[in-house]
Amino acid sequence: MWKHNLGFPRIGINRELKKASELYWSNNIDCNQLFEIGRKIRFQNWNFQINSGLDLITCNDFSFYDHVLDLSFLMGVIPKIYLDPKFNNFIDLYFSMARGYQDNEWDIKAMEMTKWFNTNYHYIVPEFTKDQKFFINSNKIFSEIDELNNILNSSDKIKPVLIGPVTYLYLGKEKDESFHKMDLIDKITFFYIDLIKKLVKTGIKWIQLDEPILSLDLSDLEKKSFKYSYEKIYDVFSNLDIKILLTTYFGGLLDNISILKNIIDRIHAIHIDLIEDPNQLDEILSLIKKSETILSLGIVDGRNIWKNRYSNSIRNIKKVINSIGMDRLMISPNCSLLHVPIDLDKEKSIHIDIKNKMSFAKQKIDELSDLEKIIKGERSILLKNSYLVDKLDQSNIIHNKKVKNEYSDFQEKDIKRKSSFSIRQKKQQKRFNLPLFPTTTIGSFPQTKELRSLRNKFKKKELSKNRYEKEIKKLISYVIKKQEDLNLDVLVHGEFERNDMVEFFSDKLNGILSTKHGWVQSYGSRCVKPPIIYGDVSRTDDMTTNWICYAQSKTNKFVKGMLTGPVTILKWSFVRDDQPIFKTAYQIAWAIRDEVLSLERSGIKIIQIDEPALREGLPLKKKNWNYYFNWSINAFRIASSGVKDDTQIHTHMCYSEFNDIIEEISELDADVITIENSRSNMDLLKIFSNFSYPNEIGPGVYDIHSPRIPTKEEIFKLIQESSNLLPIRNIWINPDCGLKTRKWKEVFKSIKNMTEAAKLARIKLSD
Repeated sequence: MWKHNLGFPRIGINRELKKASELYWSNNIDCNQLFEIGRKIRFQNWNFQINSGLDLITCNDFSFYDHVLDLSFLMGVIPKIYLDPKFNNFIDLYFSMARGYQDNEWDIKAMEMTKWFNTNYHYIVPEFTKDQKFFINSNKIFSEIDELNNILNSSDKIKPVLIGPVTYLYLGKEKDESFHKMDLIDKITFFYIDLIKKLVKTGIKWIQLDEPILSLDLSDLEKKSFKYSYEKIYDVFSNLDIKILLTTYFGGLLDNISILKNIIDRIHAIHIDLIEDPNQLDEILSLIKKSETILSLGIVDGRNIWKNRYSNSIRNIKKVINSIGMDRLMISPNCSLLHVPIDLDKEKSIHIDIKNKMSFAKQKIDELSDLEKIIKGERSILLKNSYLVDKLDQSNIIHNKKVKNEYSDFQEKDIKRKSSFSIRQKKQQKRFNLPLFPTTTIGSFPQTKELRSLRNKFKKKELSKNRYEKEIKKLISYVIKKQEDLNLDVLVHGEFERNDMVEFFSDKLNGILSTKHGWVQSYGSRCVKPPIIYGDVSRTDDMTTNWICYAQSKTNKFVKGMLTGPVTILKWSFVRDDQPIFKTAYQIAWAIRDEVLSLERSGIKIIQIDEPALREGLPLKKKNWNYYFNWSINAFRIASSGVKDDTQIHTHMCYSEFNDIIEEISELDADVITIENSRSNMDLLKIFSNFSYPNEIGPGVYDIHSPRIPTKEEIFKLIQESSNLLPIRNIWINPDCGLKTRKWKEVFKSIKNMTEAAKLARIKLSD
């Protein structure tokens, strides 16, 4: 039985990569210093996995920004626009693709970014041309093999990982409509063959090719592409001393079992995800039983932080051993551990009963060793695991009878606004009297080093509550005045009291806890600390009302109340695994509803309930969509439907593919929805236009994930294009996301250009 891992977090145990990247971007360290920090993180990760007893050590899972971008860079899939500036080195070209680039001579936008399947990780979308060429453009993968070889003194245990050819094409987009990206399967397959040949020369014995799209609903063309690509790869390498491990995760294989039947004799090992789909094991076993294919079981949860229930895993391990033997068995986490924090041992303040049921990346690697020991007869490990897991499941720490009885369901009246949108819109227009193309922001303003230090001192009790609140009020007053000076129409309070849009609320709700060091990468240097929903969720007091009301007291303009929606709190947290997920969603929704009504009673008439995670929560298989939408839409409507007609509900969604779910987005019945639009070149807005989306919409007119400052002219052009697609009266003007990661100088210039463009639009585009 082999123990291995599909990938390890790359941010560093103390977020060293985030800090180093941001220092490099601000010209405070040079590229050699950045590379050295990356090398230290890799060595730290490898040494831990070696010492934990893994039989294969994965490399090429490290990235300075994004592993999909790394592969694009490796294959030379670099849009021509990024090749024009004279960058000093490859890393500047690489970062320009992810973040854009702007100086006195060059002004280049960042590439499009979207969610990695149904996770909160974002990847940079590859761009393909009809005459696309693939060639080895980077030696990163070879360098990592050399580094790891120097530690191991043997290449036999090294397993480099690459996204597989079919998934990579699937993740990208065509730059024009004259071809289909799968038309490139021949070219890319021969690139992989050439690359693998060079990798074989390094002496490695294993290569991991990730093909998570096998968990999706695939077209005939995509199925044919799989068959073609892996037949070609096998034909070249079948007689060589190299094993291809084809990995799938985020779902089961059974709906695509025909693909596996076609290629099962042409791969050396197949990895399946038994966390997301435990029911697939029997059929997969029957398929591979007569072959020589090795089976890798993904039995440790790489996307949640709960301890593995060893009794279930041992049952599956024994089933495989009895069927095909221990020599053909591998065990690992179900997916890369990129999606969980690194080390639970750093958490010192979590209740011991809860902590005893938890497991971070390091602990999950150790769980593999525990499972091997149990198989070898160490039954005490199994008994201890069962005791710790069962103890919390039965504890009063997680169960609240009142919450279960009152907040885990709803009646029809709880999920409907009093009147239709057409009636509400008239009442709201009369109340607010906003101009055409009203301007606003998504909510947050820059979170500076000084602000983070202020919050940290307060948290450590080095600063009194009175002093802390005075400082936060100063910032709110400052940003209200700045927004007025910039001529924004609807203002926000800036969210200076909030560390994160989910963590802030988790700290104020019962049944949820926050970690101190549980950082997870979202994109690039952006890291978040997902809260842990361990029990029944409830609200006991106001969470935001005092701060929003203070901001409103400083202006005659309307200030938005800013809340995070129930689905996003759920999806951006690690969720309890002892009850159906919809029950937890409804509990959170009722808590947010109470806060919405508190804001309304306090005179706040525009309230934004952000749901950027609604799309990412969508099951990968369409057959499961109805169930998801039934509870997710109901959860949003529980939170939002208790207000009066003239209270305006906004929601925000970013970097989502809306093509297949536009009807469901409409069913949310938010008065205003704001979306990302600047990176996708109006593609998302066209979906809303073709659907004739009935409510108001704010298509983001500039990309906040890039440091470049958009010009007034380009923003006006986007507004103009929007007005050709949507009713003018329904269009809002806003950035495409919150501004917390940006610098004040960038923000002020960008918003000024945005409000000036809106002014111009009112003159040139009004009826």
